[in-house]
Amino acid sequence: MPDLAGKNVLVINCGSSSLKYQLLDMAHETLMAKGLVERIGLEDGIHTYSPTGGANLREETPIPDHARGIELVLAALVHPEHGVMKSMDEVAAVGHRVVHAGEKYSGSVLITEDVIDALKECVPLAPLHNPANITGIEAAQKVMPGVPMVGVFDTAFHQTMPDRAYIYPIPYHLYEQYKIRRYGFHGTSHRFVTLRAAQVLERGVNELNFITCHLGNGASVAAVLGGRSIDTSMGLTPLEGLMMGTRSGDIDPALVGFLARRLDMKLAQVESMLNKESGMLGISGISSDLRDVEREYANGNDRARLALEVYAYHIRKYIGAYAVALGRVDAIIFTAGVGEHASLVREWACRGLEAIGAILDPFKNATRHDEAIISKAASRVKIMIIPTNEELMIARDTRDLVFG
Repeated sequence: MPDLAGKNVLVINCGSSSLKYQLLDMAHETLMAKGLVERIGLEDGIHTYSPTGGANLREETPIPDHARGIELVLAALVHPEHGVMKSMDEVAAVGHRVVHAGEKYSGSVLITEDVIDALKECVPLAPLHNPANITGIEAAQKVMPGVPMVGVFDTAFHQTMPDRAYIYPIPYHLYEQYKIRRYGFHGTSHRFVTLRAAQVLERGVNELNFITCHLGNGASVAAVLGGRSIDTSMGLTPLEGLMMGTRSGDIDPALVGFLARRLDMKLAQVESMLNKESGMLGISGISSDLRDVEREYANGNDRARLALEVYAYHIRKYIGAYAVALGRVDAIIFTAGVGEHASLVREWACRGLEAIGAILDPFKNATRHDEAIISKAASRVKIMIIPTNEELMIARDTRDLVFG
């Protein structure tokens, strides 16, 4: 590994009106600062800045575009009182989270004009995400000309899926012409916990088979064979698969036409309902936040119980299916906000998994929310909590590509 003293990597995750970021010292892989720029495009924009070891700062100011948001970030990072760098020259590289790269890239890449053109070609596959990611890249290039930039793609980890897993049973020419297929998402998270779990188990990642469960407001499960994704629950878009906070997950495709005809809804209205009004929110009628639904369940709300049951059942079904796809499972990994913190969901999702040799330890499950093995000693399949760190994974890829 080359000398990385002073090689700081800025990780940027752009949404349509927001920008999350972290600055990491890659000599030690330590977090220097993080923050969030919100309400981009509005007069009452907000920048929240959190230097490691210092007080959180909140600034309200007009933020007309992403370039101005990045200017605010850099100004905070080099501020004479609360900054963590002396100058912008200490940002050696920038890593960008990008949602969709289609079939073009199976790994992270240095961003060039050709890469940006390829990402623009993928906009129809991720119309809510890729435009914002591209905007963030172009804004960063404007503010930091000459600084190397790397794209790290949510879809890349799943490019190892065999065709039997990613091809949809629709006319094949639609795949040939429009690349309609399963892509999968959350790949950076699934890859991070795969590598970390192998370290915890003190074995080579190529020796191990994992089922990784990324459970947040968005959620997906992946089957990982020897470090390679061979199947995953999300599909062409992040709507397919598990029930989520506001997304329906798997449904009968005919439901779209049925609702459009029966309720006189336009296609865009049905799509919006399935993406924004369904899932945990749709069933419970309470909230898309699992914590709110758990509180109502504890108070005896039956709709809350049903939402939690459906959620856990979907997870359990995918775990069972992927156990068969893998042939042998060494560990089931829970990660992301819900996976790391919701012991009730983990408990219900593990019901019946004794059939594949996975036996949850109720005490460990109820008392652990950090990195831990929460299965019983007699369990052939380990059940693990591995906190995800997508930003660190992006920073590592950026370091490796830029510094070698």
